Formats: sequence, structure tokens, C-alpha cells
Amino acid sequence: MAVTGTPGHGPLAGVRVVELAGIGPGPFAAMLLADLGADVVRVDRPNGTGLAIDPAYDVTNRNKRSVIVDLKTADGAATVLELVERADIVIEGYRPGVAERLGVGPGTCHARNPRLVYGRMTGWGQEGPLAPRAGHDIAYIALTGTLGMIGDPDAPPAVPANLVGDYAGGSLYLVVGLLAALHHARATGTGQVVDAAIVDGTAHLSSMIHGMLAAGGWQDRRRANLLDGGCPFYGTYETADGQYMAVGALERQFYEEFVALLGIGDRAPDREDVTRWDELREQVAACFKTRTRDEWTAVFEGSDACVAPVLSLREAPGHPHLAARGTFTEHGGITQPAPAPRFSATPASVRSGPARPGAGTADVAREWDVPRLLRDGG
Repeated sequence: MAVTGTPGHGPLAGVRVVELAGIGPGPFAAMLLADLGADVVRVDRPNGTGLAIDPAYDVTNRNKRSVIVDLKTADGAATVLELVERADIVIEGYRPGVAERLGVGPGTCHARNPRLVYGRMTGWGQEGPLAPRAGHDIAYIALTGTLGMIGDPDAPPAVPANLVGDYAGGSLYLVVGLLAALHHARATGTGQVVDAAIVDGTAHLSSMIHGMLAAGGWQDRRRANLLDGGCPFYGTYETADGQYMAVGALERQFYEEFVALLGIGDRAPDREDVTRWDELREQVAACFKTRTRDEWTAVFEGSDACVAPVLSLREAPGHPHLAARGTFTEHGGITQPAPAPRFSATPASVRSGPARPGAGTADVAREWDVPRLLRDGG
């Protein structure tokens, strides 16, 4: 099957990215750049990355092209360095020192391309006692205090998939760093290394909470605060059919609309009296149990009560608002989130499905002028 080039769409059109294949936050960061129009070439390993999913369904590899190079050989490193010479950005997610041992560390790459932005995606960072150790999202967010904030106080902390660490604290911070460094490189002609550690990004995400903690406005325990489920008008409630509604009626005017539509406006305890929050929560919970999720959705439809149904992954694309905005899209038989954010002059799009390992070799060799890919890349 012919593989078409990906440049030409989105605000990053013309930006070239080399992604050294890995799993988790690195591929997601590269996907975000690709969604925004960058020409992302993923350098896959001969035996894959170990991710237990059919490459045809790995949405984090959409809008990219793949070549296969064995970096454990001298020829493989030389091939990657030829790509690096022509790139604006490199992304790698190895443990510290591995890229150097493979011959594609930042020193070697900058010697070939001084303007290069070299992005390093790790959990622990490039320095520190834990830097050489293995890890995954859950351990990174545990040490930052973030995991300990989530869930019921009488149960183990709730695991938020790998969204808070890998993708919010990792991928998004890497992309911000890459784009900032690219701006600097284009202004000065000098590239640099971006050290994106999930522990740093996840800690940074909790900046507001740390300020509230210092001011005495946040208790350092679960479900005891305004935004962690401790507040009865900011949380989730079960409905009669075993589904859930989410409530976020923080401001006074929204809260008043919420309790009125719920039917307890004339008897709800004073929301300012924290000692009565348990009483208020029980009252709200009892009301929600009297109707189904769809019935409550209809009650709050069109209001400013800040109430929404808790939808599943399969339900979300069908919600009228998300459907109207095109928040989800379908490509190649896979329903998936559409690129975000949106741009008025340079819209992004899903241009190609997940890159199959090695399928882009011929096109990348020609368009990037790296003919040795055809010999060394399989």
C-alpha cells in the first residue's frame, strides 16, 4: 500500500520530527506534533516496542510515517544521524545514557545539527537518585503527592489511568518545551536539550493546590476539600439505574439553580456551613437515586447548574455537543479524538491512520533525501 506524505496541514507544517520509538508519553507527544502538521518520522525497532496492541489500532501513531532501523548497529546509528541532520526536533524516551550508548545522544546529534531541539521524555528525569531506575505513571504521580489526592479517604487512592502522569505531566510538558525551544532555535540558530520528566510536570500541575495548601485553604488528605470530592456540590452521584451524574455547582448562582432543579432548594442545609456538608451530601445523593441518569440529564438540560452525565468511552462520541463540535472523528474504521486545539487559519486533521512499522521507508528516503534508509532500514 502506498504511503502518502504527511506535511502540509496545520500550524506546524514544514517542521520535521524524528521520533525514536518507545511507548507512552513519547509517542503521544509526537502524535500531537503530527496532528498539528509536523512531518513526524518514527524510527521503529526491528522487533517492535513491546506495546501489546496491533499497530493498526495504535492511534498515537496516526499522522506519522515509520521506518525500521536497528540502532544497535553502527549502520543504524549512522542512518538515524542522517535523518537528524534534516530534522528540527528529535524525541527519545530511553533511560538516561541509553541514547548516548546507541550513538544518537544530544552531543552527537548537535554536532551534526546545531539547530536541533532534542527532547528527552522520562519519568524520573535525567538526574537524581531515581534517574536510572525503571518506572511507570503510577509511581511517578505517587511521589509527587498527586495520586494521594484522588479517591475516597477510606479506600486506596484511585488510579486515574495514565492520564495525569504520562500524558498531562509528561507529553504535554514535553510538547510545550519542544515548541519553546524551537522558537528559540529559529531566533538564535542554537538548539538545546529539553529534559521533560513526568515527576516535574505532574508536580507543576498541582501548583494551584500547593498555593491553597500554604494559605490554609486545602487539607492534605483526600476528599476533604472543594475540588477533590469533599464538597457536596462538586462530585459525582449515583442514579437510579446505577449510572452517575457529575456536579460542579461551585458558584452561588449555579448552586442555587442546581438545588432548585434537584428539588431541594427550600430545604437544603446552608452550603457555607462545612459542618453540615455530610448532611447536604446525603440529601443530594438521595435525590439523584430517585431517577435514572437520562432522566436527570433531561432535567438539567439547558441550565447553568453545571451538571453533566458521566459517560463511558463508547458513549462520549455520541453526545450532541461533542458530535456538533466534531470532538471525535472516525478514520480507518477507528473512532478517536480529533486533533486539539483548533486553529482558525491552519486547521489540523487526521490525515493518515496509525503508521505501520517500516511502511514509510521509501517515501521518507526520497523526501528527506536519505537513500541509505532503503539499504539499512529494510
